[in-house]
Amino acid sequence: MSDFAPLGELFASERSIYISGRIDRQKLWYWVAGEVGSWSLQGFSSRGSETHDGAFVGQVGVNKPSHFPEVELGYLIMPEFEGQGIAFEAAEAARAWAFETLKIETLVSYIDPKNACSIALGQRLGCVIDPDRALPDGETNDETVVYRHRRAA
Repeated sequence: MSDFAPLGELFASERSIYISGRIDRQKLWYWVAGEVGSWSLQGFSSRGSETHDGAFVGQVGVNKPSHFPEVELGYLIMPEFEGQGIAFEAAEAARAWAFETLKIETLVSYIDPKNACSIALGQRLGCVIDPDRALPDGETNDETVVYRHRRAA
């Protein structure tokens, strides 16, 4: 709950336009409840990320809501922490956890083609565009590019 207020700021900001758009505190409550419930239902979800001194950085996680055809590695970081390697470190750790703990062989990142920061992070993580993938329900090629993460050989 200590991360709810800063998460609310993040989802009310321009930063959130690429994942679901700005949402108010009521919708955020349902979103957070869904994330928490996903741990019980599926054994995975997003996690709040913090600096070593406890400052909220954003959220990174492994998700598969009902409208996603595959398990996704997603990330959203507060603007003031961008460019410090924090998102890369958190996403790399979440991906390694999914591969090792969940025994998942592949993950995707659903990224808006206008979201240059997320694309750059995905490429830094080594994922590549997958032209033979399924999109989340209701999304189009103009809205979503699927980047594929594969377990290292």
